[in-house]
Amino acid sequence: MSVDKDTVRQIARLARIRVAEDQLDPLAGELNNILGWIEQLGELDTEGVEPMTSVVAMAPQMRPDAVTDGGIPDKVVANAPAPAGHFYSVPKVVE
Repeated sequence: MSVDKDTVRQIARLARIRVAEDQLDPLAGELNNILGWIEQLGELDTEGVEPMTSVVAMAPQMRPDAVTDGGIPDKVVANAPAPAGHFYSVPKVVE
């Protein structure tokens, strides 16, 4: 797949990124280089290779699942405009 100026312009519009007209050609070249690397990766034989989530084999650290109030309810509501005790007060939206 090859990316041209019109494709870069379309991608920039979809991403809501302003790209100057003189930057479209260099950006197209960079995107074509990235796509070339992706095509090279697609040529690799990965049959029998297990997917990895990390380069280091490790088990996730488990912690006890306990429900608490965090121990700092006053700090949690400190910036609330109108706290009611340890809760947030909001205007009524349903009548």
